[in-house]
Amino acid sequence: MAQGIIENARESITGKNLKIVLPEGNDPRVLEAALRHKEDGILTPIVLGDQGEIQKTADQAGLKLGDLKIINPKYYEGFEELVDAFVEARKGKTTREEAEFLLRTNPNYFGVLLVKTGLVDGMVSGARHTTGDTIRPALQIIRTKPGVKRVSGIMVMVSPEGKQLIFADTAVNITLESDELAEVAIETAKSAETFGIDPYVALLSFSTHGSAHHDLATKVAKAKEVAKQLAPDLRVDGEIQFDAAIDPETAKQKAPDSEVAGKANVFIFPDLQAGNIGYKIAQRLGGYKALGPILQGLNAPVNDLSRGCSAQDVYDICMITASQAL
Repeated sequence: MAQGIIENARESITGKNLKIVLPEGNDPRVLEAALRHKEDGILTPIVLGDQGEIQKTADQAGLKLGDLKIINPKYYEGFEELVDAFVEARKGKTTREEAEFLLRTNPNYFGVLLVKTGLVDGMVSGARHTTGDTIRPALQIIRTKPGVKRVSGIMVMVSPEGKQLIFADTAVNITLESDELAEVAIETAKSAETFGIDPYVALLSFSTHGSAHHDLATKVAKAKEVAKQLAPDLRVDGEIQFDAAIDPETAKQKAPDSEVAGKANVFIFPDLQAGNIGYKIAQRLGGYKALGPILQGLNAPVNDLSRGCSAQDVYDICMITASQAL
């Protein structure tokens, strides 16, 4: 169904009292989403920023803050404990003075430290920050899960009819080698299962099973072999063209023996250019709703927003982030 992923997330987090920090309290979309979550009571939103600036933003947007929890990093009573955690996490790469400066001036670092120390369960940012600004503190402080070498970003794409697809990597890695593509494919399949999707993974290319001969296509074909070695039960195919991956009739012609062709719902793009272009074409021309980028591979959930996001997008990503924390 159209809201299957969101409804699955809602069901999984209800009653868990999970806390999500939103560093961009001066953005009206973020405030609107936070206030909706405060009213719903399914998760607890915590907004960062100056109380006066946030109140001004709320007044201009016609929003009533009520008892929404707001933290001003400059006056946070547990500030020194966060500095200690920052310095420890960086293991000599950041001085105490640098940590204090970043925590006072950069809300993304402050939010990530709240996640790192367990004071909140996840963070959602990016309405006003770039993907790099959101991800950098997470990579420096939270780092990747054991056995995972890199963070990658996925978009959950929901069609007007409710069909749900996952695109990766759409946010982080500009180029990927075969073993890296394989890791992204495996992690994306795990994310799909978390969201209630039974994954059929297509490693995309301009070629299907050798129909074109080029190093770029060979790299994708090799990624499939690596993925199958690392995850033998994973349903994955590549290299494969998008039409063969998604359309059953085309699949019969181009890849008749594939267990994925014509059924794919998880699409791994060969590089960031293709992934970013692909999801935006689906969004703008196909009418798909794009949720994300959702980051995978981190030790704790930190998620990015598109700077063109709506309040509904912020609300939904908070729900997904909370579900990732379970």
